[in-house]
Amino acid sequence: MRVLFMRHISWYLIAAMFVIGIAPRAEASFSPSGVIALPHTDRAQDLNRIQQTLENKMVAGRLADLGFSQKDINSRLSQLSDQQIHQLAQKLGSLKVGGDGVGFVIALLVVVILVILILQMTGHKVIVR
Repeated sequence: MRVLFMRHISWYLIAAMFVIGIAPRAEASFSPSGVIALPHTDRAQDLNRIQQTLENKMVAGRLADLGFSQKDINSRLSQLSDQQIHQLAQKLGSLKVGGDGVGFVIALLVVVILVILILQMTGHKVIVR
């Protein structure tokens, strides 16, 4: 009796998985009925945000190393359109602060030391030929 019940359940599950597998994928989303208005951008506010970033010692030093003077930077900023200024100001918030890689090297050394310590405590030996 139990074997017969399990056989019926397995055939039911096979049929259900087949039906689920052949169902078409449906993708839906809202479609706007009119033109989407872009939010008003304030050029002065965006320029202020860019200038604050450029006044950072590390950024100013790196730009100076690349051969850009403050006059060059200001002339290039004045040539940008409002939309380009706004995009630049938005992307400044998503910049990741870089380092010199010391943290990564230290983390890697800690992991290696932990692996060696665990191998030594468990009595395993690793032989490299």
